[in-house]
Amino acid sequence: MAPSVSSTAGSPGAARIALAFSCVGHAYAHIFEPIFFLVALVLPGEFGLSYEEALALIVAGKLLYGVMAPAAGWLGDRWSSVGMMAIFFLGLGAAAVATGLAPSPTLLALALALMGLFGSIYHPVGIAWLVANATDKGKAIGINGVFGGIGPAVAVAAAGLLTAQWGWRAAFIVPGLVVFATGLLFLILLGRGVLRDRHGDRRPEPAPNRADAMRVGLVLSVTMLGAGLIYQATQPILPKLLAERLGDGALLAAAGGVTLVYLLAGLAQIFAGALADRFPPRRIYILAALAQAPLLLALAFTSGPTLLGVAILAVTFNMAAIPAENLLLARYSPSRWRGTAFGFKFVLSFGVSGLAVPLVSLLHGATGTFTLLLALLSGMALIVAAAACLLPAESRPTDGQEKTSARV
Repeated sequence: MAPSVSSTAGSPGAARIALAFSCVGHAYAHIFEPIFFLVALVLPGEFGLSYEEALALIVAGKLLYGVMAPAAGWLGDRWSSVGMMAIFFLGLGAAAVATGLAPSPTLLALALALMGLFGSIYHPVGIAWLVANATDKGKAIGINGVFGGIGPAVAVAAAGLLTAQWGWRAAFIVPGLVVFATGLLFLILLGRGVLRDRHGDRRPEPAPNRADAMRVGLVLSVTMLGAGLIYQATQPILPKLLAERLGDGALLAAAGGVTLVYLLAGLAQIFAGALADRFPPRRIYILAALAQAPLLLALAFTSGPTLLGVAILAVTFNMAAIPAENLLLARYSPSRWRGTAFGFKFVLSFGVSGLAVPLVSLLHGATGTFTLLLALLSGMALIVAAAACLLPAESRPTDGQEKTSARV
């Protein structure tokens, strides 16, 4: 007898399909911002803007990307996580195509704002949906994080080629059509019952006590903001820095360099996620923040292959903290409010910290270099590490937890 829709949707195979869409969605959620920062190198010639003015076009979109996350998470918790994911794919794809078709800076900024609005859905909804479907949560978050890193890497490489071959508009239109097509496939599987909302975790964990949950919430509010500022600032810094210091063929050199940085940093999250399942996430979180401080400072004073190597390490440690951070947040948040909790995280990580972009523009315009900004980011990494030391101490997983099936 054929399995029912309910049993099919609750099967391990359906969980793997959910993981696949969550991972692909994570890649899509991160591809358009680095594409824009690469395109920003050619927009001054297109619209008669300065580089700093071109960067400012994305500020509203970046703020919406974070500020609207709690509302998206709340709707995922109270209405439907899979319904919100469908809106994410279709809305983001359509907005990306509109960005590529924008005839003026004003309409370009508006289309980028729509991309931020629809993009804000993924992190609070997609990651909460992922965690609910996962068996080994750290491993699942690590795999998911790889796609968050690979997405920008592949996108920047593709954007560089598309821009060189057909112009900057193709760099938005082509991936936008791919994202929209993914949304149509998601709707088909949703209609057939292969994908559905999950109420409760596939592998529940003991509920945290109220005092620890409040303590973790307060500490992570500080660390997530600091880590978000570092991440958000390095995205526009790297293409410009690599274009200035890697010699001829600035656009393609910057595209290739940024691709390599985010590809390797993204892959490191598999290892970081596995570590977060085996060791206290707090310890990994602290060490990742400490390692960033000297590397961010070194970016200001290196060039050539050394610059590329330092950039890879700096971004790798920034991303290596993400599985531990997400695991801590998931562990200390009630499952029925997890999407909302992740939403508030991304207000800090992508919304408030989106102010890093105008800060990059302001300090680069005032000094002509990134030295002061990178020194400030180095200090921020130390603040994150110090704050993370206030998180509750955790023991290693119990034997029963370690023997749990390794299937994600």
